[in-house]
Amino acid sequence: MAADDTAADEIRGTAQGTAPVPLSVLDLVTVGAGHTATEALRTGVDLARLAEARGFHRFWVAEHHSMPGVASSSPAVILAHLAAHTDRIRLGSGGVMLPNHAPLVIAEQFGTLEAMAPGRIDLGLGRAPGTDGATAAALRRTERLNEGADDFPQQLAELTRFLDDDFPDGHRYRRIHAVPGPVQATSPGGVQSTHRPPIWLLGSSGFSARLAGLLGLPFAFAHHFSAQNTVPALDLYRESFTPSDVLDEPYALIGVSALATDDEKEARRQVLAAALNMVRLRTGRPGLVPTPEEAEAYPFSPMEQDFVESWNANVVHGTPDEVRAGLDELHKRTGADELMITANAHSGDIRLRSYELIADAYGLPTTSA
Repeated sequence: MAADDTAADEIRGTAQGTAPVPLSVLDLVTVGAGHTATEALRTGVDLARLAEARGFHRFWVAEHHSMPGVASSSPAVILAHLAAHTDRIRLGSGGVMLPNHAPLVIAEQFGTLEAMAPGRIDLGLGRAPGTDGATAAALRRTERLNEGADDFPQQLAELTRFLDDDFPDGHRYRRIHAVPGPVQATSPGGVQSTHRPPIWLLGSSGFSARLAGLLGLPFAFAHHFSAQNTVPALDLYRESFTPSDVLDEPYALIGVSALATDDEKEARRQVLAAALNMVRLRTGRPGLVPTPEEAEAYPFSPMEQDFVESWNANVVHGTPDEVRAGLDELHKRTGADELMITANAHSGDIRLRSYELIADAYGLPTTSA
């Protein structure tokens, strides 16, 4: 099966400067102690504009719920806001947790985004809840949470049918259409584009890797919180890959936590604060991202200290040269086709500066935002 060149071009990026592969951004819209969600969302706009000006390929936001330090519960709303403040950079979800939603709703949301920013929208999908079990139950209005994950392939197929408006005759949804969408092009006088956002599958284990390969879809792996599974999952994706009308060959990006600062000591302070935030999240005490001063004064237990060391071992941090070397090594080790960088820090200014320093380290282009 030959891939559609337009679809493939929207997926595959072009490396800029001296970067080994395209570089992209994952924004978790983190909220630090002493800051508001409004400030975090404004930082997200600044980040997107910086990423666009410096040649990053795409900018994604991820669905999370019931986490005070992460203000990205509504990716579609955030992406609409970002679309209004950017012109060229690809925008997408990294990802929408499909079991939390009716497929028709997601088709409508991303069809609307596509109409707002034609040819710039990615639809990344995950099968995890993006939260704890109780919150997932509240989102889905059911206690049968495993059912949603187990039904993910069927939900994905249904969503794809809605996006393409191609349910077969006799199907119970044949006369239901996701609008904006292709049906408008086939209506009398219709001039609506039949284009729709490319689908990506996201994962932190082998399930979505295999499914993405079998369907010939691009795959995004969450290396930033499941580093031990990265290489096995990418191998599984490549081994399972079947050419499709989307891709002739596999295309995999990995999310990587990276923070560059002008001073190496400051990088260590910032990643310690981010690690403390993860300690609290993993022990059922989610909160705002603490300040570096709070993290330095925190009495870590031996178990917590072990977690911090393990967590930060997979965070590429330090001076710009150190971060560039770490990203180069990660690319060489994994063979990823794209690196999607997430910078976790208490301050929005620190995060902005990190992307600027990484862009400079790779000689990425500078254009007006």
